[in-house]
Amino acid sequence: MTIRHLKIFTTVADVGSMSLAAKELHISQPTVSQAVSELERYYGIKLFERLSQRIYLTKEGELMLSFSRHILDSFEQMEAAINNAVERSSLRIGCSVSVGTWLINDVLDEAKKMMPECEISVLVANSSDIEQAVLNYEVDLGIVEGIIKSRDLLLTPICKDELVVVCGKNHELAKEKKVTLDMLEGQNYISRESGSADRNQIEKAFEDYGLRLNKVFCSTNTEAIKNAVIRGRGIAIFSKKIVEKECEKGDIVILPLEGIKVTRNINMVMHKNKYLSKSIKIIRDILTVKDSRFSV
Repeated sequence: MTIRHLKIFTTVADVGSMSLAAKELHISQPTVSQAVSELERYYGIKLFERLSQRIYLTKEGELMLSFSRHILDSFEQMEAAINNAVERSSLRIGCSVSVGTWLINDVLDEAKKMMPECEISVLVANSSDIEQAVLNYEVDLGIVEGIIKSRDLLLTPICKDELVVVCGKNHELAKEKKVTLDMLEGQNYISRESGSADRNQIEKAFEDYGLRLNKVFCSTNTEAIKNAVIRGRGIAIFSKKIVEKECEKGDIVILPLEGIKVTRNINMVMHKNKYLSKSIKIIRDILTVKDSRFSV
């Protein structure tokens, strides 16, 4: 005997017909008849009398109906309570530094509107650290750019991002209308830490070309790198979205590189065995709306 049996039995009692109950429940009439018969066999009683093509509850059926309504009501209350508990649950999001700088706060604002009771915590680190955090179940999902190595992770594409090489407004390359890789040879370079997707992707292109840079400044902090660029310490590599405001103000200049353009996918990352909870589905839907403002 299951909740499904009780739901079918109660619907038949309410509408007074096997065929009408089947239509209301969107199942076949034989399925309804079978469920009622299984209940009758299970308890060894007759639930309905069939007279003149109509059915009537027996005394045992009336007793069953009173308990059935109570059980179904309790079941619905339990489901509502569980769903409410899910809405008040916590969610741990890991994101790369670039995503943490320009995208995550918009995501959190939308999430707050859709699930105000959910407590969301955010871990911002480089992409390789977030990948490991997802694998270790230290976060429920990750939002990262670049290449994910583990086959135990599932990727959901979010949008594309472009990497750019930048300098300060007073840098010698700032006024150039076209910048070749040869012109970057020997330039002072402000770099991200090992494990950063920004560093791995575009530096690999420089390495393939044989370009040598003078690494004078290394930081895990985006603002520290921005400030160093603005003060003329050297060139740097950024997500285009991260430096939009500084470029609009004129403090930072995007160098018009010739012959090289690096874009990467931003993905939502989950462990393949992770349960897709209601809160995770909401975050996924926020990130993957067709007219997403997050696209670049």
